[in-house]
Amino acid sequence: MAAIFVHVSDIHFGQERDHVVHIHDDVKKELISDAAEVIAGLGSGATKGILVTGDIAFSGKAEQYVAAGKWLDTLAEGIGCPIHRVQMIPGNHDMDRDKLSVGGSKLLDFIRAGGAAEYEKVIANYDDRATLFSRFEQYGRFCIGYNCGLDLEAKYATNLRIEVGPNRWLRFVRLNSSLLCHGEERDDQPELVMGERQFVIPRYAGEENVVLAHHPLNWYKDAEDVRQYVRSRARVFISGHEHDPKVDIDRVEKDCDVMMLAAGAAVPFRSNDTYTFTYNILEFDWDDVTDNLVVTIHPRAWNPLKTCFEADDRRLGGREPRFTLGSPNFKKVCSAPTAAAKEEHVGVSDSAAEPNVEMVPAEGVETSPGELVPMPPDAEGYELALLRFFRDLYESERLKILVELDALPAKSNERMNQGLERRLFDWLVRDGRLPDINSMIDRLIGERKERDV
Repeated sequence: MAAIFVHVSDIHFGQERDHVVHIHDDVKKELISDAAEVIAGLGSGATKGILVTGDIAFSGKAEQYVAAGKWLDTLAEGIGCPIHRVQMIPGNHDMDRDKLSVGGSKLLDFIRAGGAAEYEKVIANYDDRATLFSRFEQYGRFCIGYNCGLDLEAKYATNLRIEVGPNRWLRFVRLNSSLLCHGEERDDQPELVMGERQFVIPRYAGEENVVLAHHPLNWYKDAEDVRQYVRSRARVFISGHEHDPKVDIDRVEKDCDVMMLAAGAAVPFRSNDTYTFTYNILEFDWDDVTDNLVVTIHPRAWNPLKTCFEADDRRLGGREPRFTLGSPNFKKVCSAPTAAAKEEHVGVSDSAAEPNVEMVPAEGVETSPGELVPMPPDAEGYELALLRFFRDLYESERLKILVELDALPAKSNERMNQGLERRLFDWLVRDGRLPDINSMIDRLIGERKERDV
Protein backbone atom coordinates (compact mmCIF):
# COMPACT_ATOMS: atom_id res chain seq x y z
CA MET A 1 0.00 0.00 0.00
CA ALA A 2 1.40 3.37 -1.01
CA ALA A 3 2.27 6.21 1.36
CA ILE A 4 0.47 9.28 0.00
CA PHE A 5 1.54 12.87 0.53
CA VAL A 6 0.13 16.17 -0.66
CA HIS A 7 3.02 18.30 -1.89
CA VAL A 8 2.64 22.09 -1.94
CA SER A 9 5.25 24.76 -2.49
CA ASP A 10 5.46 28.54 -2.65
CA ILE A 11 2.10 29.30 -1.03
CA HIS A 12 3.18 32.87 -0.17
CA PHE A 13 0.77 33.67 2.64
CA GLY A 14 0.72 37.46 2.94
CA GLN A 15 1.49 38.39 -0.66
CA GLU A 16 -2.15 39.20 -1.46
CA ARG A 17 -2.93 42.80 -2.28
CA ASP A 18 -6.25 44.53 -3.00
CA HIS A 19 -8.72 42.42 -4.98
CA VAL A 20 -6.24 39.58 -5.59
CA VAL A 21 -6.76 38.30 -2.07
CA HIS A 22 -10.19 36.96 -3.01
CA ILE A 23 -8.85 34.88 -5.92
CA HIS A 24 -5.95 33.51 -3.89
CA ASP A 25 -8.19 32.59 -0.97
CA ASP A 26 -10.53 30.83 -3.38
CA VAL A 27 -7.62 28.89 -4.95
CA LYS A 28 -6.42 27.73 -1.53
CA LYS A 29 -9.92 26.57 -0.64
CA GLU A 30 -10.30 24.75 -3.98
CA LEU A 31 -6.92 23.06 -3.49
CA ILE A 32 -8.14 21.47 -0.25
CA SER A 33 -11.36 20.21 -1.85
CA ASP A 34 -9.50 18.92 -4.90
CA ALA A 35 -6.86 17.07 -2.87
CA ALA A 36 -9.51 15.39 -0.74
CA GLU A 37 -11.43 14.28 -3.84
CA VAL A 38 -8.36 12.97 -5.70
CA ILE A 39 -7.07 11.01 -2.70
CA ALA A 40 -10.51 9.52 -2.07
CA GLY A 41 -10.51 8.31 -5.67
CA LEU A 42 -7.11 6.61 -5.52
CA GLY A 43 -8.58 3.63 -3.72
CA SER A 44 -5.29 2.24 -2.41
CA GLY A 45 -2.82 3.86 -0.09
CA ALA A 46 -2.84 5.78 3.14
CA THR A 47 -2.42 9.54 3.46
CA LYS A 48 0.67 10.07 5.56
CA GLY A 49 1.17 13.82 5.50
CA ILE A 50 1.96 17.06 3.75
CA LEU A 51 5.25 18.15 2.19
CA VAL A 52 5.98 21.89 1.92
CA THR A 53 9.07 22.93 -0.04
CA GLY A 54 9.38 26.49 1.17
CA ASP A 55 7.93 29.98 0.84
CA ILE A 56 5.08 29.31 3.22
CA ALA A 57 5.00 33.04 3.94
CA PHE A 58 5.66 36.04 1.75
CA SER A 59 7.85 38.12 4.06
CA GLY A 60 8.42 35.97 7.16
CA LYS A 61 5.95 37.81 9.43
CA ALA A 62 4.14 36.23 12.38
CA GLU A 63 0.61 36.86 11.10
CA GLN A 64 1.42 35.09 7.84
CA TYR A 65 2.24 31.89 9.73
CA VAL A 66 -0.93 32.16 11.78
CA ALA A 67 -2.90 32.08 8.50
CA ALA A 68 -0.71 29.29 7.13
CA GLY A 69 -1.26 27.15 10.24
CA LYS A 70 -5.04 27.41 9.97
CA TRP A 71 -4.92 26.49 6.28
CA LEU A 72 -2.58 23.53 6.84
CA ASP A 73 -4.90 22.25 9.58
CA THR A 74 -7.85 22.39 7.19
CA LEU A 75 -5.85 20.69 4.44
CA ALA A 76 -4.73 17.90 6.79
CA GLU A 77 -8.26 17.32 8.02
CA GLY A 78 -9.55 17.29 4.43
CA ILE A 79 -7.10 14.63 3.26
CA GLY A 80 -7.35 12.58 6.46
CA CYS A 81 -3.91 12.89 8.04
CA PRO A 82 -2.82 14.20 11.46
CA ILE A 83 -2.44 17.99 11.50
CA HIS A 84 1.09 17.67 12.89
CA ARG A 85 2.34 15.39 10.08
CA VAL A 86 3.95 18.11 7.97
CA GLN A 87 7.53 18.12 6.67
CA MET A 88 8.62 21.66 5.79
CA ILE A 89 11.69 23.67 4.85
CA PRO A 90 12.17 27.44 4.60
CA GLY A 91 12.23 29.40 1.36
CA ASN A 92 13.69 32.81 0.62
CA HIS A 93 10.31 34.40 1.44
CA ASP A 94 10.29 32.76 4.88
CA MET A 95 12.98 35.14 6.10
CA ASP A 96 12.18 38.61 7.43
CA ARG A 97 14.42 40.90 5.40
CA ASP A 98 13.74 43.75 7.82
CA LYS A 99 15.89 41.87 10.36
CA LEU A 100 19.03 41.91 8.19
CA SER A 101 21.55 44.03 10.11
CA VAL A 102 24.52 45.93 8.72
CA GLY A 103 26.73 43.19 10.13
CA GLY A 104 24.59 40.53 8.47
CA SER A 105 24.88 42.31 5.12
CA LYS A 106 28.67 42.33 5.46
CA LEU A 107 28.66 38.60 6.19
CA LEU A 108 26.61 37.91 3.06
CA ASP A 109 28.91 40.14 0.97
CA PHE A 110 31.93 38.24 2.33
CA ILE A 111 30.46 34.87 1.34
CA ARG A 112 29.25 36.08 -2.08
CA ALA A 113 32.72 37.41 -2.89
CA GLY A 114 34.21 34.03 -2.00
CA GLY A 115 32.70 30.58 -1.89
CA ALA A 116 32.62 27.41 0.18
CA ALA A 117 35.65 28.30 2.32
CA GLU A 118 34.27 31.73 3.20
CA TYR A 119 30.87 30.19 3.91
CA GLU A 120 32.37 27.68 6.32
CA LYS A 121 34.39 30.40 8.09
CA VAL A 122 31.20 32.38 8.77
CA ILE A 123 28.97 29.42 9.63
CA ALA A 124 31.57 27.94 11.99
CA ASN A 125 31.17 31.03 14.20
CA TYR A 126 28.16 30.81 16.53
CA ASP A 127 27.52 34.57 16.63
CA ASP A 128 27.73 34.91 12.84
CA ARG A 129 25.31 32.01 12.41
CA ALA A 130 22.92 33.61 14.89
CA THR A 131 23.00 36.84 12.88
CA LEU A 132 21.92 35.05 9.71
CA PHE A 133 19.37 32.82 11.44
CA SER A 134 17.75 35.80 13.19
CA ARG A 135 15.91 36.57 9.94
CA PHE A 136 14.05 33.24 10.30
CA GLU A 137 12.75 34.02 13.80
CA GLN A 138 9.04 33.72 12.98
CA TYR A 139 9.53 30.75 10.67
CA GLY A 140 11.53 29.06 13.42
CA ARG A 141 8.70 29.51 15.91
CA PHE A 142 6.29 28.04 13.38
CA CYS A 143 8.26 25.03 12.16
CA ILE A 144 9.41 23.78 15.56
CA GLY A 145 5.82 22.91 16.42
CA TYR A 146 5.79 20.52 13.46
CA ASN A 147 9.03 18.95 14.76
CA CYS A 148 10.83 20.47 11.77
CA GLY A 149 13.01 22.89 13.70
CA LEU A 150 15.88 24.60 11.91
CA ASP A 151 19.31 23.14 12.53
CA LEU A 152 21.14 26.10 14.08
CA GLU A 153 24.52 24.68 13.06
CA ALA A 154 23.36 24.84 9.41
CA LYS A 155 23.47 21.06 9.01
CA TYR A 156 20.87 18.80 7.42
CA ALA A 157 17.89 17.83 9.55
CA THR A 158 16.05 14.51 9.58
CA ASN A 159 13.65 13.04 12.11
CA LEU A 160 10.93 11.18 10.19
CA ARG A 161 10.89 7.99 8.17
CA ILE A 162 8.09 5.99 6.55
CA GLU A 163 8.04 2.22 5.96
CA VAL A 164 7.02 1.37 2.41
CA GLY A 165 7.94 -2.32 2.50
CA PRO A 166 9.32 -4.86 4.98
CA ASN A 167 12.48 -3.21 6.29
CA ARG A 168 12.28 -0.71 3.42
CA TRP A 169 12.03 2.88 4.62
CA LEU A 170 11.92 6.39 3.22
CA ARG A 171 13.80 8.95 5.28
CA PHE A 172 12.94 12.62 4.82
CA VAL A 173 15.98 14.91 4.86
CA ARG A 174 15.48 18.67 5.14
CA LEU A 175 18.02 21.19 3.79
CA ASN A 176 17.98 24.96 4.28
CA SER A 177 19.04 26.52 0.98
CA SER A 178 17.78 29.99 1.94
CA LEU A 179 20.18 30.97 4.71
CA LEU A 180 22.23 33.23 2.42
CA CYS A 181 19.31 34.80 0.54
CA HIS A 182 19.09 38.57 0.42
CA GLY A 183 16.38 39.17 -2.20
CA GLU A 184 18.47 39.83 -5.29
CA GLU A 185 20.07 36.42 -5.88
CA ARG A 186 19.92 34.95 -9.40
CA ASP A 187 20.53 31.51 -10.83
CA ASP A 188 22.66 32.69 -13.79
CA GLN A 189 25.24 34.05 -11.32
CA PRO A 190 24.85 31.74 -8.31
CA GLU A 191 25.55 33.27 -4.90
CA LEU A 192 24.01 30.67 -2.62
CA VAL A 193 26.10 27.99 -0.91
CA MET A 194 24.66 24.76 0.46
CA GLY A 195 27.79 23.90 2.43
CA GLU A 196 29.50 20.58 3.10
CA ARG A 197 28.17 20.40 6.65
CA GLN A 198 24.67 20.28 5.17
CA PHE A 199 24.84 18.30 1.94
CA VAL A 200 26.76 15.33 3.40
CA ILE A 201 23.45 13.58 4.04
CA PRO A 202 23.17 10.15 5.75
CA ARG A 203 23.05 6.76 4.08
CA TYR A 204 21.63 3.63 5.72
CA ALA A 205 20.96 0.10 4.52
CA GLY A 206 17.25 -0.35 3.89
CA GLU A 207 16.58 3.41 3.68
CA GLU A 208 16.25 5.67 0.67
CA ASN A 209 16.38 9.43 1.18
CA VAL A 210 13.79 11.93 0.02
CA VAL A 211 15.55 15.32 0.17
CA LEU A 212 13.61 18.58 0.48
CA ALA A 213 15.31 21.85 -0.53
CA HIS A 214 13.73 25.09 -1.67
CA HIS A 215 16.19 25.96 -4.44
CA PRO A 216 17.05 23.63 -7.35
CA LEU A 217 20.71 22.66 -7.66
CA ASN A 218 21.55 25.29 -10.28
CA TRP A 219 21.22 28.06 -7.67
CA TYR A 220 24.32 27.06 -5.65
CA LYS A 221 27.96 27.98 -6.09
CA ASP A 222 28.84 24.52 -4.84
CA ALA A 223 26.25 22.87 -7.10
CA GLU A 224 28.60 20.19 -8.44
CA ASP A 225 29.60 19.06 -4.96
CA VAL A 226 25.96 19.03 -3.85
CA ARG A 227 24.99 17.10 -6.98
CA GLN A 228 27.63 14.45 -6.27
CA TYR A 229 26.11 13.72 -2.85
CA VAL A 230 22.52 13.92 -4.05
CA ARG A 231 23.25 11.45 -6.86
CA SER A 232 24.93 8.98 -4.50
CA ARG A 233 22.83 9.44 -1.35
CA ALA A 234 19.29 10.47 -2.42
CA ARG A 235 16.55 8.73 -4.35
CA VAL A 236 14.27 11.77 -4.69
CA PHE A 237 15.23 15.46 -4.60
CA ILE A 238 12.26 17.82 -4.33
CA SER A 239 12.62 21.58 -4.75
CA GLY A 240 10.47 24.66 -5.25
CA HIS A 241 11.24 28.33 -5.91
CA GLU A 242 11.14 28.50 -9.71
CA HIS A 243 7.35 27.96 -9.98
CA ASP A 244 7.95 25.77 -13.05
CA PRO A 245 7.05 22.08 -12.52
CA LYS A 246 9.61 19.65 -13.96
CA VAL A 247 10.65 16.07 -13.38
CA ASP A 248 13.81 14.34 -14.56
CA ILE A 249 15.16 10.88 -13.81
CA ASP A 250 18.94 10.87 -13.45
CA ARG A 251 20.23 7.40 -14.32
CA VAL A 252 23.29 7.46 -12.09
CA GLU A 253 24.36 3.91 -12.87
CA LYS A 254 22.84 0.47 -13.19
CA ASP A 255 20.15 -0.02 -10.53
CA CYS A 256 20.62 3.51 -9.16
CA ASP A 257 18.35 6.42 -10.12
CA VAL A 258 17.54 9.85 -8.70
CA MET A 259 14.29 11.68 -9.32
CA MET A 260 14.74 15.45 -9.59
CA LEU A 261 11.30 16.92 -8.94
CA ALA A 262 10.83 20.69 -9.22
CA ALA A 263 7.50 21.96 -7.91
CA GLY A 264 5.30 24.67 -9.27
CA ALA A 265 3.77 27.29 -6.99
CA ALA A 266 0.52 26.71 -5.16
CA VAL A 267 0.00 30.47 -5.24
CA PRO A 268 2.40 32.29 -7.61
CA PHE A 269 2.58 36.06 -7.77
CA ARG A 270 0.52 35.98 -10.94
CA SER A 271 -1.21 33.23 -12.89
CA ASN A 272 -0.69 32.64 -16.61
CA ASP A 273 -0.12 29.70 -18.96
CA THR A 274 3.44 29.20 -17.65
CA TYR A 275 3.13 30.04 -13.97
CA THR A 276 -0.28 28.89 -12.90
CA PHE A 277 -1.55 27.53 -9.57
CA THR A 278 -0.21 23.98 -9.14
CA TYR A 279 0.35 21.30 -6.51
CA ASN A 280 1.06 17.55 -6.48
CA ILE A 281 -0.15 14.38 -4.87
CA LEU A 282 2.71 11.92 -4.46
CA GLU A 283 2.51 8.17 -3.89
CA PHE A 284 5.60 6.38 -2.55
CA ASP A 285 5.51 2.59 -2.84
CA TRP A 286 7.75 -0.46 -2.95
CA ASP A 287 8.06 -2.80 -5.92
CA ASP A 288 8.48 -6.22 -4.31
CA VAL A 289 9.64 -7.80 -7.58
CA THR A 290 12.55 -5.45 -8.34
CA ASP A 291 13.06 -4.26 -4.73
CA ASN A 292 12.88 -0.64 -5.89
CA LEU A 293 11.10 2.55 -4.88
CA VAL A 294 8.09 3.51 -7.00
CA VAL A 295 6.95 7.15 -7.12
CA THR A 296 3.66 8.07 -8.74
CA ILE A 297 3.03 11.78 -9.31
CA HIS A 298 -0.46 13.19 -9.69
CA PRO A 299 0.17 16.76 -10.86
CA ARG A 300 -2.72 19.18 -10.45
CA ALA A 301 -3.05 22.53 -12.22
CA TRP A 302 -5.57 25.35 -12.24
CA ASN A 303 -8.05 25.56 -15.11
CA PRO A 304 -8.89 29.29 -15.42
CA LEU A 305 -12.00 28.61 -17.52
CA LYS A 306 -13.51 26.11 -15.08
CA THR A 307 -11.89 27.92 -12.09
CA CYS A 308 -10.85 24.66 -10.46
CA PHE A 309 -7.94 22.26 -10.26
CA GLU A 310 -7.68 19.37 -12.70
CA ALA A 311 -5.19 16.70 -13.75
CA ASP A 312 -2.18 18.24 -15.48
CA ASP A 313 -1.28 16.07 -18.46
CA ARG A 314 1.54 18.36 -19.67
CA ARG A 315 3.87 18.46 -16.67
CA LEU A 316 5.56 15.97 -14.33
CA GLY A 317 4.91 12.85 -16.33
CA GLY A 318 1.41 13.77 -17.45
CA ARG A 319 -0.50 10.63 -18.43
CA GLU A 320 2.38 8.32 -17.40
CA PRO A 321 3.30 9.55 -13.94
CA ARG A 322 4.63 6.30 -12.46
CA PHE A 323 8.41 6.05 -12.02
CA THR A 324 10.38 3.03 -10.79
CA LEU A 325 13.71 4.13 -9.34
CA GLY A 326 16.72 1.89 -8.95
CA SER A 327 17.17 1.75 -5.17
CA PRO A 328 20.54 0.37 -4.10
CA ASN A 329 20.01 1.01 -0.38
CA PHE A 330 16.91 -1.20 -0.33
CA LYS A 331 19.08 -4.00 -1.68
CA LYS A 332 21.66 -3.56 1.10
CA VAL A 333 19.30 -5.12 3.64
CA CYS A 334 20.83 -8.39 4.88
CA SER A 335 18.25 -10.58 3.20
CA ALA A 336 15.42 -10.21 0.73
CA PRO A 337 11.94 -10.14 2.26
CA THR A 338 10.29 -13.52 2.53
CA ALA A 339 6.83 -14.16 1.17
CA ALA A 340 5.53 -14.18 4.75
CA ALA A 341 7.15 -10.81 5.46
CA LYS A 342 5.60 -9.32 2.33
CA GLU A 343 2.19 -10.62 3.30
CA GLU A 344 2.58 -9.37 6.87
CA HIS A 345 3.57 -5.90 5.63
CA VAL A 346 0.47 -5.67 3.45
CA GLY A 347 -1.68 -6.57 6.44
CA VAL A 348 -0.04 -3.94 8.64
CA SER A 349 -0.34 -1.22 6.03
CA ASP A 350 -4.03 -1.90 5.57
CA SER A 351 -4.75 -1.28 9.24
CA ALA A 352 -6.28 1.98 10.40
CA ALA A 353 -3.31 2.79 12.62
CA GLU A 354 0.05 4.20 11.51
CA PRO A 355 2.62 1.55 12.45
CA ASN A 356 4.83 2.45 9.49
CA VAL A 357 5.49 6.06 10.52
CA GLU A 358 8.44 6.47 12.86
CA MET A 359 10.05 9.45 14.55
CA VAL A 360 13.81 9.02 14.67
CA PRO A 361 16.48 10.97 16.58
CA ALA A 362 17.01 14.43 15.07
CA GLU A 363 20.56 13.79 13.94
CA GLY A 364 22.96 16.63 14.67
CA VAL A 365 20.21 19.19 15.28
CA GLU A 366 21.51 21.80 17.69
CA THR A 367 18.98 24.10 19.34
CA SER A 368 21.49 25.99 21.51
CA PRO A 369 25.29 25.85 21.86
CA GLY A 370 26.40 22.32 22.63
CA GLU A 371 22.86 21.04 23.18
CA LEU A 372 21.51 18.33 20.88
CA VAL A 373 17.84 17.39 20.56
CA PRO A 374 17.34 13.87 22.02
CA MET A 375 14.89 11.27 20.79
CA PRO A 376 11.33 12.61 21.23
CA PRO A 377 9.37 10.96 24.06
CA ASP A 378 7.34 7.94 23.00
CA ALA A 379 4.00 9.12 24.35
CA GLU A 380 0.63 9.01 22.64
CA GLY A 381 -0.44 12.52 21.67
CA TYR A 382 3.09 13.94 21.95
CA GLU A 383 3.31 15.36 18.42
CA LEU A 384 -0.06 17.09 18.57
CA ALA A 385 0.76 18.59 21.98
CA LEU A 386 4.13 19.79 20.65
CA LEU A 387 2.40 21.53 17.76
CA ARG A 388 -0.14 23.24 20.01
CA PHE A 389 2.49 24.26 22.57
CA PHE A 390 4.81 26.00 20.12
CA ARG A 391 2.46 27.13 17.36
CA ASP A 392 -0.73 28.05 19.19
CA LEU A 393 0.57 29.60 22.44
CA TYR A 394 2.19 32.95 23.07
CA GLU A 395 5.65 32.97 24.58
CA SER A 396 4.26 34.15 27.94
CA GLU A 397 1.75 31.28 27.93
CA ARG A 398 4.44 28.68 27.28
CA LEU A 399 6.51 30.13 30.12
CA LYS A 400 3.49 29.99 32.42
CA ILE A 401 3.09 26.26 31.74
CA LEU A 402 6.76 25.55 32.38
CA VAL A 403 6.69 27.53 35.63
CA GLU A 404 3.42 26.13 36.99
CA LEU A 405 4.44 22.54 36.20
CA ASP A 406 7.79 23.07 37.96
CA ALA A 407 9.87 22.43 34.85
CA LEU A 408 12.15 25.41 35.50
CA PRO A 409 14.81 24.76 38.17
CA ALA A 410 14.55 27.31 40.97
CA LYS A 411 18.17 28.45 40.59
CA SER A 412 18.31 28.28 36.81
CA ASN A 413 20.25 31.13 35.22
CA GLU A 414 19.99 29.79 31.67
CA ARG A 415 18.61 32.17 29.07
CA MET A 416 15.20 31.08 27.79
CA ASN A 417 15.13 30.15 24.09
CA GLN A 418 13.34 27.65 21.88
CA GLY A 419 15.95 24.99 22.54
CA LEU A 420 15.48 25.24 26.31
CA GLU A 421 11.69 25.35 25.95
CA ARG A 422 11.80 22.16 23.88
CA ARG A 423 14.03 20.36 26.36
CA LEU A 424 11.78 21.32 29.28
CA PHE A 425 8.66 20.33 27.32
CA ASP A 426 10.16 16.91 26.56
CA TRP A 427 11.23 16.50 30.19
CA LEU A 428 7.66 17.10 31.36
CA VAL A 429 6.34 14.53 28.86
CA ARG A 430 8.88 11.94 30.02
CA ASP A 431 7.79 12.70 33.59
CA GLY A 432 4.22 11.74 32.70
CA ARG A 433 2.90 15.30 32.66
CA LEU A 434 1.47 15.33 29.12
CA PRO A 435 -2.16 15.37 30.42
CA ASP A 436 -1.26 18.40 32.56
CA ILE A 437 0.29 20.15 29.57
CA ASN A 438 -2.78 19.54 27.42
CA SER A 439 -5.08 20.73 30.20
CA MET A 440 -3.14 23.97 30.62
CA ILE A 441 -3.00 24.57 26.86
CA ASP A 442 -6.79 24.26 26.71
CA ARG A 443 -7.21 26.55 29.71
CA LEU A 444 -4.86 29.26 28.48
CA ILE A 445 -6.36 29.33 24.99
CA GLY A 446 -9.85 29.43 26.52
CA GLU A 447 -8.92 32.32 28.81
CA ARG A 448 -7.46 34.22 25.88
CA LYS A 449 -10.62 33.77 23.83
CA GLU A 450 -12.72 35.04 26.75
CA ARG A 451 -10.54 38.16 27.02
CA ASP A 452 -10.86 38.81 23.28
CA VAL A 453 -14.66 38.66 23.29
